[in-house]
Amino acid sequence: MNTEKLSKRLETVANYIKEGSAIADIGSDHAYLPCYAVKKGLAKRAIAGEVVEGPFQSATRQVKSEGLEEVISVRKGSGLEVLEAGEADCITIAGMGGPLIASILEDGKHKLSGKERLILQPNISAIAIREWLLKNGWELIAEEILEEDGKIYEILVAEKGNPHGSYHQLEKELLFGPFLFSEKSPVFIKKWEGELANWRKILMNLEKAAGSEENDQKKKELQKKILHAEEAIQNEKS
Repeated sequence: MNTEKLSKRLETVANYIKEGSAIADIGSDHAYLPCYAVKKGLAKRAIAGEVVEGPFQSATRQVKSEGLEEVISVRKGSGLEVLEAGEADCITIAGMGGPLIASILEDGKHKLSGKERLILQPNISAIAIREWLLKNGWELIAEEILEEDGKIYEILVAEKGNPHGSYHQLEKELLFGPFLFSEKSPVFIKKWEGELANWRKILMNLEKAAGSEENDQKKKELQKKILHAEEAIQNEKS
């Protein structure tokens, strides 16, 4: 992967950047995404944010080697603190857990003007992001699911709007994703078959464990998720 050819995962993220945007890539690592976006004309300017010294230095070197210092600002800081309010009209956060992305948005929501497009790629627990978006008035406008190198990724795209607009079966669609739940692609089925097998193992272990209020609650939550997953998968296969 380099600034000319991104991974399938990051290229899909880039596909949702509106042409001519000012983008901020949070957790930018080597700054491949902002460099690619600027070079392809997707972004007129970009900010690459990194909290860790090593990746920050890597991003700085990458931007310099591409000769893009005038249009890409590499900044060290945590989450959205690298931004001024309203400075970017497209924010990308990719390659982190869903709860971490949700906490970055929560901690930095005073930096959001409401005019931005959020393009978010969690590695796990996308439900945490969907719950944050719903609670804070951001509407999902698109989702994708893809497999690369044996791993499955989800991409969520949101803009300020009617957060309930995409949801018809709220509990299920928060878990599965309203667009993904509607499409039920082969990758979607593969992901949830794997999750279903894992949940069944966990439930089996809980049932063997000593009874407690906490265990009983965990079992109820798992049983509900298992039922939802079974319905989603079986309905598609039937």
